[in-house]
Amino acid sequence: MRRILRYCQALRHDSAIRIPNNKVACDGREKQRPDTESEKGTIYVRNAKEGESRKLMSQNQPEIQYAAFLAIDWADQKHVWSLQDANSSTCERGEVDAMPEAVEAWVAQMSQRFAGRPIAVAVEQSRGALVFLLSKYEQLHIFPVPPAMTANLRKAFYSSGAKSDPTDADLLLDLVQRHREKLRRLSPDTEATRLIQNLVEERRKLVDEKSAQSNRLEAHLKIYFPQIPHWFGDVDSPLVCALLERWPTLEALQTARPGTLRSFFREHHCRKEELIESRIRSIREAMPALKDRAVVEAKVAVVKVSVQLIQVLHEGIEGFNRQIQEAAEAHPDFFIFDSLPGAGAVMAPRLLAAFGSQRERYQNAAEVQTLSGIAPVTENSGKSSWVHFRFACSKFLRQSFHEWAALSIPQSQWACAYYELQCRRGKRHHAAVRALAFKWIRIIYRCWKERVAYDEKVYLAALAKHNSPLVAATKAEAL
Repeated sequence: MRRILRYCQALRHDSAIRIPNNKVACDGREKQRPDTESEKGTIYVRNAKEGESRKLMSQNQPEIQYAAFLAIDWADQKHVWSLQDANSSTCERGEVDAMPEAVEAWVAQMSQRFAGRPIAVAVEQSRGALVFLLSKYEQLHIFPVPPAMTANLRKAFYSSGAKSDPTDADLLLDLVQRHREKLRRLSPDTEATRLIQNLVEERRKLVDEKSAQSNRLEAHLKIYFPQIPHWFGDVDSPLVCALLERWPTLEALQTARPGTLRSFFREHHCRKEELIESRIRSIREAMPALKDRAVVEAKVAVVKVSVQLIQVLHEGIEGFNRQIQEAAEAHPDFFIFDSLPGAGAVMAPRLLAAFGSQRERYQNAAEVQTLSGIAPVTENSGKSSWVHFRFACSKFLRQSFHEWAALSIPQSQWACAYYELQCRRGKRHHAAVRALAFKWIRIIYRCWKERVAYDEKVYLAALAKHNSPLVAATKAEAL
């Protein structure tokens, strides 16, 4: 349990029930059902069963009759495109400038030419400047294509494998014309949900940048001031940043009077007198690691810059936290994810962003498990069969489910029992956390579909009803 708590504290420092039709017991004995789809293009290409369900759905919904098919190989300055009228076999090719004014005029010409009828568009990205720009035109139905899919087709159809923009545009056009059922049409979520999705992802980027700057700062300090990481642990804390701004070297710190240091520590929320006196005593007894002024002065200069960057990033993250909290609390589905154990102010909005608001997007929990990369992959060849980690997935989604599953262990009785059960079966920490996340996704999916908050008592009652071994383990864990 100490290892779990340390792991959860590290995650927090970052800030912040019905079984589907494929009957699997909710008693902790289920096996993670891997997907047999090809690893490349996982996010876009569904497995055979999902393809069948989509065909059944398409039987009840009329197929969209597209006026034309368009493929765009995007670039920074100019986009190369290939276009084919639905009633013609002639392929047109051209270029369009990447500026919004040029794209606006180009789309207006196509809209006038095809009388505003829908056009299927294949683009080799699911997010980015071009996709965001094209999303505002209702007649353009965007089908994102994984770059790996285009690269493999290029190798299959052209022996040289040489890349060229017109060739890639033609390959994309062929995909959207003949293999559209293999692609998933881009369907933007509500504005409130997309706001949260963008905010939590951008916040995570700032957190990663802050971690990178902290690692650089610690590396510089270990050269000329190695006592700082030993005395304070987290070099990116406001206390350490303020200390380095005021006393960037050991010699400068040792010139400060004990009373000044006591006042400084108290001002930065260090209240333990024993800890304060221990630090003051360590400062007096410390010896400089270097006396080479050429190295020390250079490191002091870069440390001051790193401290300023960390402080700015810390303020930016706090600003994002406030904005995310405001947007999440205004969202109608937030209560579902806020009820999850261990979610808190950081993970609840991320889980909300992971599921979104479109209930028709996922037909079952297995689709969420696959898309997020929590479900493993099974490969079969002849008599051989092997299971491995899923690499082709949204890394941010997998990170969200994985981190929250770890945070739920100390907060949920059955989650803690399930984690311990997986560890006893020989799984390592991260594999056991992924197994827990796999189980959690099924539970959240049901709550999300039915728009109900999670209730630990209800789920424990369901486990007892099915005679789950987790019930006994939960009681033992409580004792």
